Amino acid sequence: MKKSKLVIDYEYDFELLGLTSTARGYKLAWEINQALHVQLVKQPDLVVGFKNNEEKYFSFYAYETQINRLKLFKNKPSEGEPGKYFLIPEFPHFDFIILAAMKDQYTHPQLLELIKSISSVQFVTFIPLEGLKSKSNFIF
Repeated sequence: MKKSKLVIDYEYDFELLGLTSTARGYKLAWEINQALHVQLVKQPDLVVGFKNNEEKYFSFYAYETQINRLKLFKNKPSEGEPGKYFLIPEFPHFDFIILAAMKDQYTHPQLLELIKSISSVQFVTFIPLEGLKSKSNFIF
């Protein structure tokens, strides 16, 4: 019997930024709110399935309007084995991931500079989406 395979290509209309910070998620969300004049709000944890039918929970904060989207994700799960699971396994050294689609508020260089100006952020950079295997974790 012939088998068919469904292939879906998603359009990734956002940028990902990886950042290193020693701050807790709620403190970093507050600092981003102050720097970018947005209102990141705590959301129910994001559930991501891994091999062996394991599910891990990642905390995140979101700000959404009809045009703009900004989400702050913790790269490590809320509980469980540290160092084994990451939201973006290709970049385990990042503490947080920011999903940004700020079409009418900030250009990409402006966004990067504003986040760099936050005192608790040690490092921030754009993550290239090309070739990123785990980008499907951000489709929900």
